[in-house]
Amino acid sequence: MNDALSVVGQLRDLASEPQNREAIVQDQGCLPGLVLFLDVQDEDVLFAALQTLRYLAELPCNIPIMSNELGMMVSLENLMERAGLSGEVLSLAKEVHGILSAPVIRTPERERRKKPQFFINATNKKAKSVTLHIQGLDSTDQRGLCEEALLKVKGVISFTFQMASKRCTVRIRSDLATESLASAIAETKVLSAKQVVRNEAGEEVLLALNPSGVEVQQNSALPDYLPEEEESPEKDLGRAVSRPAAQQDGSGSWINAAASFLSKNFYW
Repeated sequence: MNDALSVVGQLRDLASEPQNREAIVQDQGCLPGLVLFLDVQDEDVLFAALQTLRYLAELPCNIPIMSNELGMMVSLENLMERAGLSGEVLSLAKEVHGILSAPVIRTPERERRKKPQFFINATNKKAKSVTLHIQGLDSTDQRGLCEEALLKVKGVISFTFQMASKRCTVRIRSDLATESLASAIAETKVLSAKQVVRNEAGEEVLLALNPSGVEVQQNSALPDYLPEEEESPEKDLGRAVSRPAAQQDGSGSWINAAASFLSKNFYW
């Protein structure tokens, strides 16, 4: 498994099995991964990701969790407005958006995400994810500036961009202040960052960050990755989801391959 289509194709195959759908959505890594796949240009990947979401939405209890997933509705709306896509992709995007937009009973936050994620750095309790909206992130040049800024921050584990929505999802050590990220980005002189959070109504809002006066510890070389033995997602894989009839190869399960793929491509 060495490309995005293989990863999302495997997840779609899992989602096609009704007994897997609740576990996939409860997992902390699957939905963020699917949101990222909605931002790619490859229509085959887009269609497979949308098919996966459509399968998952067939279970009513999944809908509130999916619709509340950070970036999900925004990515679907951006996809529906994207020019040049086939009618098949657009139709499926509208269908999924319509299902997730329908009035539902919200699931209490404490009941969500009870199972560990397995996409990347999932089980390490020393790490957390932060989603930033970056003003000025309009081109690859600005993205390059943002990458350089984040690479310098000690405690940044990985990051990925959603250029269409000017967002960057950053995985950091739990003891690193979010303001440190904003401070590093502000040093570019052309970019500024706000944190994307949800309010009590479940709506996405932008939280202003004060970068002034925040000391940023810099890396001397590579980012401060967490130890592999603490990050390994292999321990609880058997309880996460069951794979449809297929053989495991000698290098490990498809989930390990998915995690390997994302870990190589998360850090741009």
